[in-house]
Amino acid sequence: MNFLKAEWRKLAIINYEIDPDIVSKYLPEGTELDFYKGKCYVSLVGFMFLNTKLLGVPIPFHRNFEEVNLRFYVKKNENGIWKRGVVFIKEIVPKPALSFVANSVYNENYHTMPMKNMIHEKKDELLIKYSWKDKNWYSIRITAENKAQQMEADSEFEFITEHYWGFTKKEKNTSEYEVCHPKWNCYPVKDHHLNIDFNTIYGEDFECLNHQQPISVMLAEGSEIKVKAKKYIV
Repeated sequence: MNFLKAEWRKLAIINYEIDPDIVSKYLPEGTELDFYKGKCYVSLVGFMFLNTKLLGVPIPFHRNFEEVNLRFYVKKNENGIWKRGVVFIKEIVPKPALSFVANSVYNENYHTMPMKNMIHEKKDELLIKYSWKDKNWYSIRITAENKAQQMEADSEFEFITEHYWGFTKKEKNTSEYEVCHPKWNCYPVKDHHLNIDFNTIYGEDFECLNHQQPISVMLAEGSEIKVKAKKYIV
């Protein structure tokens, strides 16, 4: 059953290498860390949620909004087949009702904060900016070429975007849900700027990211997506 249908568009993705021991404590039971060329990744992702429908019904004043999340990458072996997915540390959205539904239905860690976006599209350049406010305003900004390119097989971009499962941990219980979408195109990134205090927003486990340069920065076009109903696996 499709619980949610929407579009995820203009995904600004800032990737860091992180010590596996830091994220291991957040691993849901039954999953293990997924590595790309021996590196453990954590990603800060900002994007637009558009044309959102819950159980096929558009919700007034909750169709189009921003989201910013911090996530890492996991996999789960099921009958010899690997399910590759993500675990979210925290997801930020601008409306309390969104946090309520996501937290109560999917056991996610959504928080509500004031947010805004800026998307400027010129003939040869894209400017994408997502901002959110705790006590201070923070932001992700990316400038990219305005010509989308196809995903390359076995690339870092494929690794980051081709994780089609969400796994959540609540005490000793693990639940999973499937996210369905086609392969995404990407825009060549020209420049980026990040204004954030990882310790303030995500806790002291991630304070180390304040002192690191990103391992890569990406901008994905996105697509229509479908989120299936969750099920408990442990």
